[in-house]
Amino acid sequence: MQSTLEREFKILVPKEEHRKTIAKVFDEGTIHTLHGLADNKYFEQLEFIVSTGKEAHVFRARGSANQYRAVKVYKTRTSDFKHMMDYIRGDNRFKTLKHERYSIVKTWTRKEFKNLELANQAKVKAPLPLTFKNNVLVMEFIGEKGIAAPTLKEKPAQEPENAFETVLKAMADLLYKSKLIHADLSEYNILNQNEEMILIDMGQSVLTSHPRAKDFFERDIKNITHYFQRQGVQTSMEEAKKTIKQFK
Repeated sequence: MQSTLEREFKILVPKEEHRKTIAKVFDEGTIHTLHGLADNKYFEQLEFIVSTGKEAHVFRARGSANQYRAVKVYKTRTSDFKHMMDYIRGDNRFKTLKHERYSIVKTWTRKEFKNLELANQAKVKAPLPLTFKNNVLVMEFIGEKGIAAPTLKEKPAQEPENAFETVLKAMADLLYKSKLIHADLSEYNILNQNEEMILIDMGQSVLTSHPRAKDFFERDIKNITHYFQRQGVQTSMEEAKKTIKQFK
């Protein structure tokens, strides 16, 4: 006889071949959280893993009328909690954080939701956050015909000079309009959707009031400048900083 958990999981993931893969990364609490979000009509079914990282898996989910959603599930057992604390500690939005594993992951999930909200308010191209609960974040799916957009690492820009300027403009808008630093900007965290540069993975993003904001901003500039230099753009970190200031 099937348990309630097994029934919920089969409803969430109807295809057995996908269920075998997904089962390896879900714990009982995550399945209940996902089922609750599906009950609230944020999506109907999880289909497959789109991308995976050290701290989270991103799934394509299908909603009503065949619309797609991106569902990001943060790992509750294997995430680097010390790494997460480096970006949470010092953020005035999360002063009451309990230094306990599950609480840290839940806070990180909420932090990414809030950061994506700030990015969208600044008119920066980033996934639109829809909702979050516990260790699960539901977002706009970035792609075409159900195929996820590639990262800039996977698909370099055809016109790197224009792409570089677009990314610097996004950094300026985050900085001056939302007082936000991405804090992990690289070719791995930018999608190339038909030559549009879309920023992703903003759980670590910090406000400019964070004690390490300047260090993180310098690192972002270094990473993105060095990447585009390898793509043939004649630039420097100092020129990149000047360009960002010009967008103020």
